[in-house]
Amino acid sequence: MILKLQRILLFVVCLSPCLPAAGQGSFAQEILTPSGQTPKPNTPPDPLGRETPSGTLFGFLHAAQDGNYSTAAQYLQMSASRRQVEGEDLARKLKTVEDRAFVGNLARLSDQPEGVPQEGVPPGQQKVGILAAGDIEVDLILVRVTDANAKRIWLISWETLAKVPELYAQAAVHQMEVRLPRVLVHSVLLGMPLWQWLALLAAVPIAAGLAWLFLQLLALPKRFWSRYRRHAELTGWVAASTPLWWFVGTWIHRAMIAFLGMPLLHRHYYQQVTRVVLIISFSWLVWRMAERLMQGVRARAVLSGRIGMGSLMLLGQRLLKALIVIIVAFAVLATLGFNLTTALAGVGIGGIAIAFAAQKTLENLFGGVSVLGDEVIRVGDFCRFGDRVGTVEDISLRSTRVRTNDRTELSIPNGSLATMNVENFSRRDKILFNTKLALRGETSPDQLRHALAEIRRLLYEHPKVETNGARIRFIGFDAGTLSLEIFCYVLTQDFGGEYLAIQEDLLLRMMDIIQASGTALAFPASTLYLGRDSGLDKEKTAAAAHEVQEWREAGKLPFPDFAASDIAGLSNSLPYPPPGSATVGKAKESGA
Repeated sequence: MILKLQRILLFVVCLSPCLPAAGQGSFAQEILTPSGQTPKPNTPPDPLGRETPSGTLFGFLHAAQDGNYSTAAQYLQMSASRRQVEGEDLARKLKTVEDRAFVGNLARLSDQPEGVPQEGVPPGQQKVGILAAGDIEVDLILVRVTDANAKRIWLISWETLAKVPELYAQAAVHQMEVRLPRVLVHSVLLGMPLWQWLALLAAVPIAAGLAWLFLQLLALPKRFWSRYRRHAELTGWVAASTPLWWFVGTWIHRAMIAFLGMPLLHRHYYQQVTRVVLIISFSWLVWRMAERLMQGVRARAVLSGRIGMGSLMLLGQRLLKALIVIIVAFAVLATLGFNLTTALAGVGIGGIAIAFAAQKTLENLFGGVSVLGDEVIRVGDFCRFGDRVGTVEDISLRSTRVRTNDRTELSIPNGSLATMNVENFSRRDKILFNTKLALRGETSPDQLRHALAEIRRLLYEHPKVETNGARIRFIGFDAGTLSLEIFCYVLTQDFGGEYLAIQEDLLLRMMDIIQASGTALAFPASTLYLGRDSGLDKEKTAAAAHEVQEWREAGKLPFPDFAASDIAGLSNSLPYPPPGSATVGKAKESGA
């Protein structure tokens, strides 16, 4: 429980500008000191938390900050008799030297009982940093020893302690303290002189103002360029200005605070907090710039008709934001000193479990990314999906919705669509016209030659038929018929409208050619039943032929289709339900 409370309290302290209050005593020291590995059940933990290098140094700093120098002396490598005589005085001087002369990074301290290997440092020792005062420089070394209870603990080495008196004599008092009122120098708040607290707060608006001025100077070239080009497109700069202001302002504040000479423990927590601010502001800047960039790419893709790429950019934008948040969270936790090995292992195991549980969902997600990225189909395309055909209405991340010819909505999971053979009719540049004609078996060779030549001429002359590759061939004798095969491409992409009209025109012209050749199309054999047949109505046949002749002479022959004006006049002119229907009365009543 203490270990859990220790991590939670350390996280709260590092995120707030307030440091541990004076008078917390050894309990605050025990809570805030990194714990290292869990000791064996039969070995009680060291009450001072000296099992790890970080535990030793932070424990000493907390005890010295609270003024408990007798406890702070327990972190020094000294004999019991010497510790009793001069331990407190030496601990006080070491605390002063560390506050004024320490050069290093406490965040790199190991929280492992064995420490970490360091180049040029013997095993069982850890170099924390350098104590530099005047012309004296001494390495701050921690050494691992065995105490009276046979425990392996870390202590500040006697080599470092031997140089502390000289360093203390060389450590200069801050020049600012000589010129300030004594009340500001001698008044201590939370372990730090009051004048340093005031300077820390006063530096905030100064750093913010200098950062704003820096950004204004940085934006001048772009503003001049915008005026020269007579457009004011500064949206990208505006989006990046706020996080960049935080980032630059934090660096300026850190540079100003470096001259204050803050106590080492306060300096460590201040650096942790400002690192968190720098990480967040930099990630915020990356977030804004990535969002701006992807929005521009998406807009250009949509304007160029690449709707799938636009949707893919939107998905990529959301995934990138999620990735930035995860990276920032881990970076902040690492900055605050949390051990991320277990967390990363847990994330890996959790990710594997989620991947197995949501296998189909992930399959559809990646299938959607594949479909949108390859742009095999687009919204509005008419395609064949297996044995179904329809028009694509929407492509989402999970499924693709298709409107079939029966006007039903077909939903296809993207995972299945990615592995399906899709035939896209909207992408063809021309349409195949391939049909067979069967002539009567008694057709003479010359009649067949005449029909072949004229139909071949028709294929060459027709403006909607591709000349190259167009052919008609006599391919064989079927049961009582002569088979002809026609193969050509119609120059249109519209199957439902223009192609069917062209096909109808070609077939009718071929019927005219066959009739002009003196032959006829063969009909399938069938069982014949003898009976009286009145034959065709000659009057109606003549009337129909006369009406078609009038259409032809008047230039109103409705082939390949009716004129647009005639279609508008005919539209919705047929009575439905037909007169005399039993539903006519009900329709009138419902209309009333």
